[in-house]
Amino acid sequence: MMRKKRRPCLDKGEEAATTTKAKKSRSNGRQTKEPAPAETNESVFSVFLREAGVTLKQGGTSNEIAVDQVVFQKRIQKQLQKSPRYPGVSIYEFTTGLESHIEDPELFRNCLLPCVPRLSDGDSCTCTVHLPQILNLLFFFMQTFIINTLLEKLPEFMFDGTGDGGLSIPHTIINQLKWLDRVVDSKELAVKLMELVSVAAVEVQRDIITSLPEILEDSQHNDIARELNSLLQENTQLTVPILDALSSLNLSYSLLTEVRGAVMTTLAAVQLEDLPVVVKFILHSVSASDAYEVVCNLRKKLELEQCVLPPVLQASQSRMKTASSSQDSVALMLDGIKSAVRFQKMISEAWLKAIESVDEEEDHKVIDLLVLFILHSTNANQSRRGAERVLKVKVRAGLIQDTLLQRTFRDYAQVMRGYFPSILALAQSLLRSPDPCVVPFGGHMYRHSFIAFDSYCQQEVVGSLVTHVCSGVGGEVDMALELLCGLVTEKPSEMALYAVFVKGILDYMDNLTPQQIRRLFHLLSRLAFGQQQQGCHIQDDMHIVIRKQLSSTVPKYKRIGIIGAVMIVGSMGAIRPKVKESQTGSLPQETFRQVTALLELVKSSSESSPEAAALYYDELANLVLSSALHPQQMIGNSVLNEFQEDFVVDLGPEISGPFHFTPRVMYNLEDGETPGIAINLLPILARDMQNKGEHSQTKKARVSLLCLSPFFRLLRLCEEKQNQGDLDEIDGLLGCPLILTDMDVLEKTESLSKAEREFLCTLLFHTINWLREVINAFCRQKETEMKMKVMTRLQNITYLQTLLERALAGTPGYVPPVANFDGECTDVVLLSAAAPVNKAKKGKKRKAPGRNSSESSSQLEEPNEDKTQQEQPEKEKEKEIRQGVSLVSYRPFFRELDMEVFSVLQCGLLSRSLLDSELHTKVQEEVLLGPAELVFLLEDMLRKLEFSLTAAPAKRPPFFKVQKKSIHVGFSHLQQKSSKDIASYCVQLLPTLCSHLENCHNHFQTLLSENNGVVDGPATDVQEHQLMSSGPAPLTFMSDIKSFNSMKSCSCVFDRIKCIFTPFFALFRHSFEYLVNFGSTMPSLSTALCLSQLLSTVSEKGGNPAAYREQTASLAKRFLSQDWVTASGEKERGNKFNEALHTLLRIYLEHVDDVLKAVEEIAGEGITELLNASKDERSASWPTLNRQTFLVFYKVLMSELEKAIRKIPAGKAQREKLLTWNLAVRDFHILVNLVKVFDSRPVLIACLKYGRLFLESFLKLGMPLLDNSFKRHMDVQSLLKTFQLSTRQLHHMCGHSKIHQDTSLTNHVPALKKCLEQFVYRVKAMLTLNNCQEAFWIGNLKNRNLKGEEILSQRSQGSDEEDDDDDDDDERRNDSD
Repeated sequence: MMRKKRRPCLDKGEEAATTTKAKKSRSNGRQTKEPAPAETNESVFSVFLREAGVTLKQGGTSNEIAVDQVVFQKRIQKQLQKSPRYPGVSIYEFTTGLESHIEDPELFRNCLLPCVPRLSDGDSCTCTVHLPQILNLLFFFMQTFIINTLLEKLPEFMFDGTGDGGLSIPHTIINQLKWLDRVVDSKELAVKLMELVSVAAVEVQRDIITSLPEILEDSQHNDIARELNSLLQENTQLTVPILDALSSLNLSYSLLTEVRGAVMTTLAAVQLEDLPVVVKFILHSVSASDAYEVVCNLRKKLELEQCVLPPVLQASQSRMKTASSSQDSVALMLDGIKSAVRFQKMISEAWLKAIESVDEEEDHKVIDLLVLFILHSTNANQSRRGAERVLKVKVRAGLIQDTLLQRTFRDYAQVMRGYFPSILALAQSLLRSPDPCVVPFGGHMYRHSFIAFDSYCQQEVVGSLVTHVCSGVGGEVDMALELLCGLVTEKPSEMALYAVFVKGILDYMDNLTPQQIRRLFHLLSRLAFGQQQQGCHIQDDMHIVIRKQLSSTVPKYKRIGIIGAVMIVGSMGAIRPKVKESQTGSLPQETFRQVTALLELVKSSSESSPEAAALYYDELANLVLSSALHPQQMIGNSVLNEFQEDFVVDLGPEISGPFHFTPRVMYNLEDGETPGIAINLLPILARDMQNKGEHSQTKKARVSLLCLSPFFRLLRLCEEKQNQGDLDEIDGLLGCPLILTDMDVLEKTESLSKAEREFLCTLLFHTINWLREVINAFCRQKETEMKMKVMTRLQNITYLQTLLERALAGTPGYVPPVANFDGECTDVVLLSAAAPVNKAKKGKKRKAPGRNSSESSSQLEEPNEDKTQQEQPEKEKEKEIRQGVSLVSYRPFFRELDMEVFSVLQCGLLSRSLLDSELHTKVQEEVLLGPAELVFLLEDMLRKLEFSLTAAPAKRPPFFKVQKKSIHVGFSHLQQKSSKDIASYCVQLLPTLCSHLENCHNHFQTLLSENNGVVDGPATDVQEHQLMSSGPAPLTFMSDIKSFNSMKSCSCVFDRIKCIFTPFFALFRHSFEYLVNFGSTMPSLSTALCLSQLLSTVSEKGGNPAAYREQTASLAKRFLSQDWVTASGEKERGNKFNEALHTLLRIYLEHVDDVLKAVEEIAGEGITELLNASKDERSASWPTLNRQTFLVFYKVLMSELEKAIRKIPAGKAQREKLLTWNLAVRDFHILVNLVKVFDSRPVLIACLKYGRLFLESFLKLGMPLLDNSFKRHMDVQSLLKTFQLSTRQLHHMCGHSKIHQDTSLTNHVPALKKCLEQFVYRVKAMLTLNNCQEAFWIGNLKNRNLKGEEILSQRSQGSDEEDDDDDDDDERRNDSD
């Protein structure tokens, strides 16, 4: 009713408006007559439009509309319907008029433009109507004609380009089709549009393709997608519009997969600017089922390395625009990946799995690192943790190395800048990691970030590195300082801007080691005194800190001051004028004055303390060794004179003084009867002891034997630097005698006072340290005579160490003199002083005094002592029965041997030969090395390798707990060399070590042949056997090559080692066979273990471990089947033997072909033999298996069994996997039942622990197999029955643990109980799945002890539920059948 009232009003209003406008038109006669000439022959089309309210204009003027769009539609519809010739003739005339009107291009253009409102006398109209819209709204049957007409007109303007006002007629025509509310014949329209695409220009093609989703109906999407897919493969120029259109189409899954596959095949040919769209389409078209496969294919197809110009072209000015555009395209592509990862969880998981599945270093690409950074930055679905985990795993395995990271930063610095926060966070995480393999990679990330990014990023990098240094964690601090030093060297100007940040580390020096303090002051002094003026503002702060530390009375801070001052001197000495002032490259006068003043300050500050003075000499020696500064510019020519004045004396007829012991001149190597000079050891030590506690200011009062070795080291290095390695001026110090005392007093140490015993120990320490420093000085001399003297001094050391062991045994609580002055020895002192005798029991077995060493040294003493020297061998035989302490805990109190000393190893080996009197005559060049000296050198080399090459996990000290740094004491010189240099030097000694190994092998072969295959024959020399058993220490050294694997992340080191090993790698088979030959003469199980580890390492590095597995396993089995005895005839035993046996058994089981059969052989045969043997007997087939070593075997068997089932291949046939699980369950049943006999606590703990792990693996990996095999294979039921017996025994063990209330056992019970319960319900689920649920029932299982006896205290209580379905096996079998 309301509408009936409104519509007449509306019509009247419309008529009134029309009438008014008509009147206005008549009143303005001049305006209405203007268009008359053009409309004299008006068509029906023009008349109808004008009467409906649209005025067609000419001359580039837009058509006008006077009414609203709805009014216009109604009017023109009424006019057509009122025509007497409707519908046929009137529609025809209307369309004919339309065709004739648009024949004129200008009029056609006007029709495509919006009509503008015609305003007059206050009327307003805001309607803007396009002609195609108007005609579409007239009648549906006219739509096809109009569309055909427009599409026919389109080719006429296809190549005209953009006209005036930026109008493109083809684009406008296609754009009008989007506004259609409904397409009458969409199929025909689609055909016409695709026909037009085949002939149109590229720009028109793009317009048509991108408009298709808005024009066509949903029912046509699949058909048009197939055509677009074909077009995509033919024309890559249309990639972007086609993919845009496909993204907007509603496609079926199969078609979408087909289209995505086609797109993937064209990925390599796609233009770089089109790549972001392609990647976005691929990632947004995946589903959860195929995400991993699609991402893997996408990762393989993306070759970003080919998308970026080489650095040389990028640097050229003409290529900068191209390089920038390529970076932008890569950035857009990464944004597409980022959006897909952020909004689709499956995409992030698929990327992680795809990267994780790559197992070859060369297969990793730049896109891998970029995606990891994206995943870390978005943190969508907790992807940050996953990205960090994958990166660490890849770096640890050596699959992602610095070369890939460097290439990424070099080519994509602009892209990487957007992910800088994630890069910084990952670098921090890697640098703080306890795993030493990943720490260097974090350092590389810091370094490349500083070099590639802007100043803001550089400041953040420096601040983060400073934070790492202040953390106090050893590995973290070392790497951060190394990075800062490297950046100062590489980018000094940039680093100088951030000197104030680095200076803040000075407040945290309490937590730094001496070597770290050296690096810190080297870093700061380079910034402060370098040629860059930006860092000069911290010079005053540096001087203030140094003077403050030097004036401190606390030894620790004085040491810091001395180290810092010497490092500053080195940096100041590195400054050279641009023009050479002289041929020697002297310092500028002002710099020379500052260097001299600073050295004088240090010298004056350290005079009052012998330890400080010794440290000053050591640090100055290191500076002479490493700096370009000439010694004369630092200390002048006074070193030699001062050394002679303080420590060298001319020998006279007698040595007088108030000494506790009679002085004697000993260990003279010089020709002639009377030596001229000697080292004044005993008198200086006596005066030092006498003046102890007095504060004398005289020069003589400050002369201390503590300064002897450091001062000589400084003297030697100065001479080498000044004379190009020639030591002729001081070569007399190598052979000159020492003023000591008769060592026979050690026979009556009980009668000596404590002070006298400590005096002897101190004298021996200073003597050994002097000889060690002498060997450091002269080991590189080429003359035969010098080599002979070095060898003799080495023999003197080994002999004096045996004397020292005896002296220390009689001097409990003795604190040795300090020999390494840059660190604290307090922890070591307290340990050795507390229980020196216990150290002799727990430490490594040391050599007894050999006749070789004693006689060779005695022959070098003075002639008037020949009688005493000849009696020494007999006395030593009596002293062999006396037990001495081990020197292991006293190692920090010996001077450090340089790496060059190991060149003595190249002099050969002679096991029992003595150096005769021809030593004073002309001898051959080759010097023979004794067993004691060989062991001495190899043990020291092994310690150095373990310290420098074997990276231990970084441990953070607990809060408020001071971290001990005694581990670094004794390796100061070694720390100043890189791991690369140390490894390279030691690898060059491998041929020599193999020669020594062959000599040891020949010795034991001879021994076995003489004793009819018995090692401990009646003629065996026990002392000689101990030394020769240590002879195979080259195996230990070579097995340390395994530590190179942990250094794989340090590519420079590993590449260098691999380069050295090139002949070794080329002949792997021969090398392996060469090492296998030594297996017949292994003197101990520990040596056999070293050989097995070395063989395992060789097989791994050879690239084909499977080729050597059988031989390695066979050799390990032979060692396990061998009865190991010592030279005295006793069987090897103890903790070290058990540890070696544990590792050897693991090597055997890791390399054997069938682990399960090997476990069954040992558990079924070997342990059965042990059960049948008497208490002290062993297994016949496995002699290393006895009741003392049963726990070792049991732990290894259980752990390797659990590992073996986790490694069952997934692609294996179902029948084969079922047989493998049957064998594994049978082995597990045997091992679990052994606890009934061997019921000790460690065995029970191992069974509970590994039993739970086995059960978890069975539930995860075995039960799915049983689900599918239950009805097809009868073995499933027997398997479950056997396994159920094992679970019952585990249940009994849980009851046993509760009854005995043993917390070490009960800690494992809850987790095991949970797994047992899960097993019950998992079996029930399997039966339900196979429609056999009636075969399952649950009953109360009684608690029993290990022997199966019921626990009476819980008879009335119901225990935990256990699976008892296997007791009803027949019923279940019938059901399954």
